[in-house]
Amino acid sequence: MLDRRSFLSASFSGTAAGLAASSLSGLAFRSSFDELLAQLEKIPPLPDHSLLDTNEDAYWAEIRKQFLIPEDVIYLNSGTVGSSPAPVLRAVFEGYETTEKMDAPDPEDYPIWGYAAWNEFRDPLAEFVGCRRDEIALLRNATEANNYIANGIDMKPGDEVLMTDQEHPGGEHPWNLKAKRYGIVVKKVTLPRPVKDSAQVLNLFNQAINPRTRVIFFSHITTFSGVVLPTKELCTLARSKGIVSAVDGAHVIGMMRLNVREIGADMYASSPHKWLLAPKGTGFLYVRDEMIDRLWNTIATEGWDDPKLRAERLQRIGSSNVPSLWGLRASVKLANDIGVDRIERRHRQSADYIFSEMMKRGAESWTSPDAALRCAIVSVNVPPIQRMDLENWMWKTQKIKIRGGDPYKLRLSTPYYLQKKDIERFLAKFDEYKSEKVL
Repeated sequence: MLDRRSFLSASFSGTAAGLAASSLSGLAFRSSFDELLAQLEKIPPLPDHSLLDTNEDAYWAEIRKQFLIPEDVIYLNSGTVGSSPAPVLRAVFEGYETTEKMDAPDPEDYPIWGYAAWNEFRDPLAEFVGCRRDEIALLRNATEANNYIANGIDMKPGDEVLMTDQEHPGGEHPWNLKAKRYGIVVKKVTLPRPVKDSAQVLNLFNQAINPRTRVIFFSHITTFSGVVLPTKELCTLARSKGIVSAVDGAHVIGMMRLNVREIGADMYASSPHKWLLAPKGTGFLYVRDEMIDRLWNTIATEGWDDPKLRAERLQRIGSSNVPSLWGLRASVKLANDIGVDRIERRHRQSADYIFSEMMKRGAESWTSPDAALRCAIVSVNVPPIQRMDLENWMWKTQKIKIRGGDPYKLRLSTPYYLQKKDIERFLAKFDEYKSEKVL
């Protein structure tokens, strides 16, 4: 376990500027940082896997102890950002302790991101998502990766990109910028609320494709409703018509099993800080090897036009936060140790339960009635409850954090460490609010 005193004495002076992105004074920050490390030291070891065979609920209860989220707080918003558990945080701190010493044997070796392959981080991530090292670039989030995709593909005025009406702003607006600047056309498929089945989605896209369609861009899991779109089938449709497929997979990694090669996407962007519970500021862009030479760089520095670098040239963005990559690697290891299939099953069980309970309460599903098209996000419409009023009440009086959309939509996320008693508490408080504040 990381020794708190040695860490502070060895690396505090070199890392405080990067970590103290707040108005805390140096002394107050040091005290807070010292307290944080002390909390990590109190977190117990990961539970033994044998507990899963005897008492699965007890196993997940022990996993919950790996998070700094206070015991009395219920967190239902991993769809926005996840909480990194102790093994990930320890790895980040170890990364700072190691890199800030500036004592690498090679005098030209500095802990800067901009001109390194970082294969020690790319290799486990590439294996985790089912591709080769040379097809993956380490970026900061899906928004950055989506911008690389939109900026990097050659398109002429009048060429069209086809997307859904449920895209995140970080996926949609890079294409809107390209449209405004270069005259391409953004067209949208309106997804049903809820999506009935995969065939419905495929038909909508197929009907919207025309001779000017050059790119199909869509979310593997939409941020708006949490519906799991038929990604493999959509990529196959695009390939059959000579159209580039680009997927915003911000929600997928860590939520469910992901193999980008099997999916068949030409490009795939993701944000591990959500469901993989990686540090904030870690993301990746997968580019199918056959497509790499067709994608222009958005940021140019040394190596930007070197074809031998493959996808690595896309991650050369200048100095950045290397210790976060230590945390990313640790988050991949943790998911592998627990088991991705086990995690996905846990996600689906919790989401299905909260979905069924909200349906009993008269909510309208905006995700899908098909359980195969849901995983760990459930979106429901609950008029006449004003979601922001409910969101404020839940957090400020009940310590339950949710999110949604105006006027009546709730988006409920079910991370694997969430306990059934937490869901029950949310449901009870929802009932209380509805009966006392609305009816």
